[in-house]
Amino acid sequence: MQLTLIKNPDETKLLEYKIARILYAQTHAQSLRLVEMMASLVANNARVTGRDLYDVISDVNLFDVLRPESPDNKLISVDVINCGFQMCLRVVHRMLNGTLGDMCYGATCFHRSDVIPSWATARGYIADIDGFLFYL
Repeated sequence: MQLTLIKNPDETKLLEYKIARILYAQTHAQSLRLVEMMASLVANNARVTGRDLYDVISDVNLFDVLRPESPDNKLISVDVINCGFQMCLRVVHRMLNGTLGDMCYGATCFHRSDVIPSWATARGYIADIDGFLFYL
């Protein structure tokens, strides 16, 4: 008897799960509002820069959790039944379907409030939520 692996032909789910995993690792799913803002930021960044969502979500300069040395990098492998991950997945689904409004006021970049990157010193942040600062 030979077993054949059946793959899901819906490639959109791959992107949906990748974005949700990055958002979960970056935010720890601290609050629905923070996850919605981060998902909006991904969409805004893609729109403003002209990059596709996969390129935005793969940007190590934007999402430090993508770096192997990041203490939160291991959170990318979150179990899909985790409640926080499921919240992120629902938010990403809304974002991809166009039913999530711009929750971060046009922001295209962010950082944690305990670290000030050099690019942020000349800019004023437009939102501060759960220890994250958002910028245009």
